Amino acid sequence: MSVAQRPTRPSETRQSLDLELSIVMPCLDEAETLGACIGKARRAIDRLGIRAEIIVADNGSVDGSQAIARDLGARVVDVPRRGYGNALIGGIEAARGRFVIMGDADDSYDFSAISSLVEKLREGYDLVVGNRFAGGIQSGAMPWLHRWVGNPVLTFISRVFFHTPVGDMHCGLRGFRRESYARLRLHAAGMEFASEMVIKASLQRMRIAEVPVTLSPDGRTRPPHLRTWRDGWRHLRFMLLFSPRWLFLYPGIVLLALGLGTSALLLPGPVQVGSVRLDIHTLLVAGFVALMGYQLVLFAVFTKIFAIRTGFHPPHALLQKTFEYVTLEVGLAAGTLVGVAGLVVLALSVWSWRSVGFGNLDPTLTMREVIPAVVLMALGTQTVFASFFLSILGIDRDNDPA
Repeated sequence: MSVAQRPTRPSETRQSLDLELSIVMPCLDEAETLGACIGKARRAIDRLGIRAEIIVADNGSVDGSQAIARDLGARVVDVPRRGYGNALIGGIEAARGRFVIMGDADDSYDFSAISSLVEKLREGYDLVVGNRFAGGIQSGAMPWLHRWVGNPVLTFISRVFFHTPVGDMHCGLRGFRRESYARLRLHAAGMEFASEMVIKASLQRMRIAEVPVTLSPDGRTRPPHLRTWRDGWRHLRFMLLFSPRWLFLYPGIVLLALGLGTSALLLPGPVQVGSVRLDIHTLLVAGFVALMGYQLVLFAVFTKIFAIRTGFHPPHALLQKTFEYVTLEVGLAAGTLVGVAGLVVLALSVWSWRSVGFGNLDPTLTMREVIPAVVLMALGTQTVFASFFLSILGIDRDNDPA
C-alpha cells in the first residue's frame, strides 16, 4: 500500500514516522520524463507493499515539472540553490522514510526495479549502489567517452585512493539508510555529490553493497545537464582534495627522498654518470627538491588534521597516537636543533672563507657547505612554525573560552 503524496499537516506527522521508504528524484526541467519515473516508482511501491513516499526535489524548473509531480501524488520540495548535489540534499533532508532511494528523473533508470536495493537495505547495508556495467548499458544510453574512459578511470582512482568497494562510482540509482546518511555530512553541490557519498561511506567503513541496474537512453529531447569535461574534472578534483595522502603525502615523500638521496650522493664530491657530470648545480637543485618534498609532507599533515577536525574525515588512530608524543615542545626542539645544525655548518663555511682572507674560494668546495647549511636552516624554520600551526589546529574547541 502506498501513501498519498501531498503537503504534510501536523496531524499527519505521527503517521509519517513509520514510512519505510522515501524515493527522491532531483528535478530540473524534466517534464518530458518525470511522469514516467513517478509512475514506475509508484508501481514498485505497490508491488512491494511498502509504506513509502515519492519526493521530487525541484531545482527551479520552469517547464511545469512541479505541477506534473503534484498531480501524480509526489511531494515537491523546492530547492532554490542550483546543483545536482544541492537538489538531492534538499530532497533527502525532507525525506521521512527509514530508507531512501535516489535516482535521476530522466527515465534512464527503471524505478520499477528497485526491489533489489530495498532488499539489501533490509539486510542491514548502509549504502547500496547500482552497477550499470554489471546490469547492462543499452545502446546510446552512455557516451563512449563516459563508458570506456571517464567512469572506469574515476572508479579506479577511487578504489586506489579510498578502497571503495564499488565498480561503478557514479551510478545515479542508489539507496541508503537515513541514519547512515546523517553520519556522512555530505556537502558537495554538484555532480561530485555521488563521489562524496561513496568516499565518505568507505572512509567510515560503512557496509556497502552493489546491485546490477540497467541504464537506458534518457527520454528527453534536450541535452543532459551533465558536462563531460567540467563534471569529470569536478569528480577528480574532489577526490584529490579529499585524499591528502595522494595529493601531498606520497609526492612529498618521493621528492624528499629524491632530494636527500641525491644530496648525500653529491656531498663528498662530483659524480660521473656516463657522459654526464653531476656537481654543485645538481646539489643545489636537490636541496630545493628536498625542501619542496618536506613542505608537501607538512601540507598532508595539515590537511588531514583539518579534515578530521571539521568532520570530513573520520579520526585516524595512528595520527592521534603520534600526536600524543609529538607535542608542540617536541616539534620546537626538533626544529631548533635542525636549524642550529644549519647555522653551525654555515659558520664553518664562513670560517673557511676567513682562512683565505675573505678572498676568492673554490665554489665546488664551499657550495658543498653552504647548500646543506641553507637547507638545514630552512627545514628547521619550517618545522618550528609547522609545530605552532599544528598546535593551533589541535586546540580543543570545546574548551575554548567563549
